[in-house]
Amino acid sequence: MGKKYKLKTHKSTVKRFKVTGSGMVVRTKGGKSHFRRRTSKRVKRLLSKTLAVTNKKEAKRIRMLAPYLAKYKTHPPA
Repeated sequence: MGKKYKLKTHKSTVKRFKVTGSGMVVRTKGGKSHFRRRTSKRVKRLLSKTLAVTNKKEAKRIRMLAPYLAKYKTHPPA
């Protein structure tokens, strides 16, 4: 019987996306790093929320890039 191989995880995908308990892929919003002085407080507050990835093809691609994303809720063990 042949060897079973581990799948490689795309590390930047793991850092950008999470899977909820119900299996939904969620992401954070961009534009939070700099040039925020003239942004209103309301917009800054709205940027902290997470969004579900609604496009099914994109969600499938994310799952292929990070196959163990649903297994570990936070970062995978070292």
